[in-house]
Amino acid sequence: MKSLMTAWWCITLAASSTVPAADWNRFRGSDGQGVADSTVRLRWDAEKNPAWSLDLPGAGSSSPIVVGNRIFVTCYSGDDNVDSQRHLVCVDADSGKQLWQDSISGPEREDAYRGYLTEHGYASGTPVSDGKNVYCFFGKAGAVGWTVDGKKLWQKDLGQMSSNRRWGSGSSPVLFGNTLIVNASEESRAIFGLNAADGKELWKAEYDGLELCFATPVLVPGEGDVMEAVISMPGEVWGLNADNGKLRWFSEIGNGGNVTPGVVIGEAAFYTFGGHPQQQTNAIKRGGRRNVTDSHGLWQSRDSSYVATPLLHDNHLYWVTDRGQAFSVDATTGETVTRTRLTGLQSGGRPVYASPVKAGAHIFVVTRRSGTYVFEANPEMKQVSKNAALDDTDFNGTPAVADGRMYLRSNKTLYCIR
Repeated sequence: MKSLMTAWWCITLAASSTVPAADWNRFRGSDGQGVADSTVRLRWDAEKNPAWSLDLPGAGSSSPIVVGNRIFVTCYSGDDNVDSQRHLVCVDADSGKQLWQDSISGPEREDAYRGYLTEHGYASGTPVSDGKNVYCFFGKAGAVGWTVDGKKLWQKDLGQMSSNRRWGSGSSPVLFGNTLIVNASEESRAIFGLNAADGKELWKAEYDGLELCFATPVLVPGEGDVMEAVISMPGEVWGLNADNGKLRWFSEIGNGGNVTPGVVIGEAAFYTFGGHPQQQTNAIKRGGRRNVTDSHGLWQSRDSSYVATPLLHDNHLYWVTDRGQAFSVDATTGETVTRTRLTGLQSGGRPVYASPVKAGAHIFVVTRRSGTYVFEANPEMKQVSKNAALDDTDFNGTPAVADGRMYLRSNKTLYCIR
């Protein structure tokens, strides 16, 4: 397993060699696991502590990303008709000054802004960058590539379908070398590999069972040190060859209905979450080929996360559910160590959408309207602080952490806590 892990880091660094290790250049950080290599402030005040704030051109549930001294964040404006727009904003990390903004038109036909779609809107995919270019996925408006200086390179339509729920798009793109991997399950029941240079299709993995899969793929070496794009969907988890999109292995799991959380990667196991109406967490041994359902299952539990992707630290899984329950689970046995409801949450609805992140010895959980909770990163999850919300709109995006700073976005403003 040590050789496998070494290969993982070597391939990851080779695939994004222009991105400094401290950058937070995709959803949940450079490796997609939500762990930062720096510490940040534990307590802050809305009046004193934001180093800067910048009003955004629209709402969004995506996360900001950090590339060198630049912050990138996506937004949407307008309604669900042809007049709507999708935006990419570039911000100077030191000053909070907007460096540039570019927009594309929304699709001619968009899912109506009603029901669960109102929970996250039309800019839910977090950008990804290789340090030279930045790539976004806007659902039916397509995937788009820009240079980090704001020159639009290409735009690619990835389908105009809708799921039976019409909940819109929720996944974020990831990069493997020069391949941009996009889960377009909502738009075409497919996962695409695109040429990052020009947006042309390199491969396409189609499957009707991808409907209602809103998860972001994670990259990890599989058997034979072949890089795999691993993704959980209703009833199954897949390992695709990231070079050609071919299915290398799969496992049947019990999280049917719809799936939002990404797969969490341990040294020896994968962990999957989500499902509806019954949620399920599964631990699956890494490695293997073809159908590994019977051979690689380690444990399963009904304690799970519906929206947020959990994080793994010191052999324990951590998350806060969309209903506001904090969990820590032993990753070896599946035993729930901590299950406690957060105090001070606004009542009603789904108070938590963002995924937890770890910085230093602490775990940070951003709630939609009740501020940011900070816990000790140990199985007891002792609460250290609760920082009030910085404005009165929803905070749906997972924060980005880099160089001792935390970047938070609401439906109105981007903030830097330094």
